[in-house]
Amino acid sequence: MRERIFADDQYSFATQEQLVREFGVSHPSIREALRILETEGLVTVRRGKVGGANVHRPDEAQAACHLGLSLQSARVTLRDLAVGLQMLEPNCAEACASREDRAEVVVPALRRCVEMSEQAMNDGVVFTQSGRDFHRLIVSFTPNPVIRSAVGSYVALWSAQEQAWAVATMRNSSYPSSALESDVVCAHRRIVDDIEAGRPGEAKRLARAHLEATQAFIIEHHGDSVVNVSNSSSRRGRPSMR
Repeated sequence: MRERIFADDQYSFATQEQLVREFGVSHPSIREALRILETEGLVTVRRGKVGGANVHRPDEAQAACHLGLSLQSARVTLRDLAVGLQMLEPNCAEACASREDRAEVVVPALRRCVEMSEQAMNDGVVFTQSGRDFHRLIVSFTPNPVIRSAVGSYVALWSAQEQAWAVATMRNSSYPSSALESDVVCAHRRIVDDIEAGRPGEAKRLARAHLEATQAFIIEHHGDSVVNVSNSSSRRGRPSMR
């Protein structure tokens, strides 16, 4: 059943009666298999007369949730997570600048994202989300699928921390000034310019400097906090910060 989920993007489960006949096993065995898949986050089982199993393909948010649980168990701090990203994510910007098709595939999507960030200035929560989308895109265009998946999980985990920070600072009116938002937009534009011009080393350098600057706002107040994934948010794949 797991292999079928991975092999077919459109796969959906038959009824339990059909699954029993198809696999030649008992009803309890099918229910146990569904329970395991539900624990893995691959299905959501609805009970009752109109019940059934909805399929969910694994994504970065789900991987980030499991990663967050592992880091929380090891009592990894947000500062450690930030430093790890500073070591990993800039390599993705470097890889994007080395792609032969960057002008057709990478650059247009990044420029649209930068424009959306500029339009979202003065709305901290939306601006933060748009800014995090820029980082997600950088990673998503990395050619190597292993790096793309691994770094994407770390980016999704940090993004949830940063989004929680944005919501909290907007509530108490302590979100950074619009001048700092302008700095973020400017940094994103410069990174895209280097990617478009095919300057991998410079794109990597700028990406790391930008990460250090933007992460500093969270690290200043929450750097020693342990990465935390609450039960309620983990079911939605959204790590939270305490």
